[in-house]
Amino acid sequence: MKALVTGASGMLGSALCPLLLKNGYEVYPTDISSNGEVMGMDIRDLAQVKEVVGRERPCIIFHLAAETDVDKCEVDMDHAFRVNTFGTENMALISQQYNIPLIYISTCGVFDGRKSVPYNEFDLPNPVSVYSKSKLEGELIVAKLLNRYFIFRAGWMIGGGKKDKKFVAKIVELLKTKDTLTVVNDKIGNPTFTQDFSECIIKIVKSGRYGLYHITNKGSVSRYEIACKIVEFLGKNKVTVKAITSASYPLAAPRPDSEAVDNYKLKLMGIEMRSWEEALKDYLSEIVKVR
Repeated sequence: MKALVTGASGMLGSALCPLLLKNGYEVYPTDISSNGEVMGMDIRDLAQVKEVVGRERPCIIFHLAAETDVDKCEVDMDHAFRVNTFGTENMALISQQYNIPLIYISTCGVFDGRKSVPYNEFDLPNPVSVYSKSKLEGELIVAKLLNRYFIFRAGWMIGGGKKDKKFVAKIVELLKTKDTLTVVNDKIGNPTFTQDFSECIIKIVKSGRYGLYHITNKGSVSRYEIACKIVEFLGKNKVTVKAITSASYPLAAPRPDSEAVDNYKLKLMGIEMRSWEEALKDYLSEIVKVR
């Protein structure tokens, strides 16, 4: 089965593509920039998308490509909606034309964070940032245009090895030169290890049970708690981690107080994700070798 993957060069693509190969897929990886292994395809260009998909005729499309820089999206709304909404519409339109199942990766950040317990798939989204709005619009388009689709909402993504530019990698780098860290403690979410996320995606896709799912590692935490665990797991006993509020670290885009979610539909299917601590420990053992 041929699988076309958008955003194949990113954090998630680096975990998903090898797993697809192991599971018997013929993988056609694409990204906005081509290299020796990944073919160039700009999801914002409908004509280009039609040309590539029409030529390759995949049996399934994994749409990972997105602008995930939340603050960049906030200051450049046009860019956010061109990539995350119109780009997704282009992938949905071509999937509709050729009757190809589409997998769309969204975010748990689509909620406003006011709920006192984790959100499940049946709660109504109310995004507070441009990024989350652009991703939610992508969800709505996919669900409107297609009958055969999977929408997977991820939490705070960790993974990618050398490609990792997010929170865990930043903390690991800081620990090389700093003996004191200040980390925000008043926003919570679910860490989501790309390897675990990818394995779960493939399992659900194979089930043929189309629809919307939350997929995160088990447990809701603050970034402060994650930083403390990184320090513990790496044996940096002399490092002090100080908690600060988000007001002390203003950013362009608003963040909900809670992006915590429940993998409710996975539980109903008898699928359980491992804890974020286990996933983080495994990832750290990988990242300290490659960075």
